[in-house]
Amino acid sequence: MDCLFCKIIEREIPADIVFEDDHVLAFNDINPQAPTHMLIVPKRHIATLNDIEEEGDLALVGRLQYTAARLAAEQGFAEDGYRVVMNCNDHGGQTVYHIHMHLMGGRRFTWPAG
Repeated sequence: MDCLFCKIIEREIPADIVFEDDHVLAFNDINPQAPTHMLIVPKRHIATLNDIEEEGDLALVGRLQYTAARLAAEQGFAEDGYRVVMNCNDHGGQTVYHIHMHLMGGRRFTWPAG
């Protein structure tokens, strides 16, 4: 498989890993949009949000959210607030076709994001 995030998960490509368990890996984004900007990815490859299946994937996707909240608390910005974003397909801004959540904190965010 020629997936960037799968290669990071398999340690074929280095990343600044900040969290790992049996199901999820989180690492710092190489092009941060906030003082703290991490990517949280499931270890199992799911290409887009459209590919999430009700049977088997819901707990995994929920674990991404749980991990984001846990990391925000550990980084010290949970109380001030933070942004989590998941992009889907080209028009949604997805560039790596392996679902992932952006966790951004450490600054005030506005809407629309642009």
